[in-house]
Amino acid sequence: MPFRYFIKTLLLPPGLFLLLILLACALRRSRPRLAVACFVLGLGGLWAISMPIFVEWSARRIERVAPLAQSDWTTLAQRADAIVILGSGRERNDPSWGGDIPTGVALERMRYAARMSKASGLPILTTGGLHYGEPPSEAAIMAESLQNDFGVTVRWQEQASRTTWENATMTAAMLQPQGIKRVVVVTQAWHMPRAVWSFEKAGFTVIAAPVGFLGVDNARPFGGWLPEGKAMTQSGQLLNEAAGLLVYPLVYR
Repeated sequence: MPFRYFIKTLLLPPGLFLLLILLACALRRSRPRLAVACFVLGLGGLWAISMPIFVEWSARRIERVAPLAQSDWTTLAQRADAIVILGSGRERNDPSWGGDIPTGVALERMRYAARMSKASGLPILTTGGLHYGEPPSEAAIMAESLQNDFGVTVRWQEQASRTTWENATMTAAMLQPQGIKRVVVVTQAWHMPRAVWSFEKAGFTVIAAPVGFLGVDNARPFGGWLPEGKAMTQSGQLLNEAAGLLVYPLVYR
């Protein structure tokens, strides 16, 4: 697993663009024209992914699933049997809480799922394994926070998965023997197409409940054409998701 993340970090931006800049430095004397091309591509790529307008533009091409109308929450129990919240890592050893806590992305998902659960009466499953190879699992951290912060008791915890595909297949192994084949999947809007694909492949009928849309008006000065650190992080998430959308159908059939 660490090796896979190392390779992914190198081959996906911003790692790829940094490698191009390093390559330009190495070739500046032996291949000056190629060095210039690598430098322009590397620097230009870093500039592009650091702009909010790039995030907005890219997200609109990935966030293809429409939001679930709040007016439909009360009738969800007629169309689904459970709500599944996908894991999104954890913040490790937070001094304020004295331990590991959910990420901000996870909190977005949990808040949305808690509201839907209270409106519909549907039970919740949290999913996510050992992000750092040691307990607690992402699923357990989310379950604890849902209970303590949102007053919602989690019925199931899938605590072994490491990828979206494993989120789906391991959730299926827990729920389908109980006759549960219709689920509401809660994850980020940019992650939802791959999540829906995975859960449908695992045998579920899926109602998508996306949150955290990035393909909306960025509301930044100058229309989002100035670089920001946050935009680079969001661009990395979108580019990783675009790669996942290409790879998953090739790997999981």
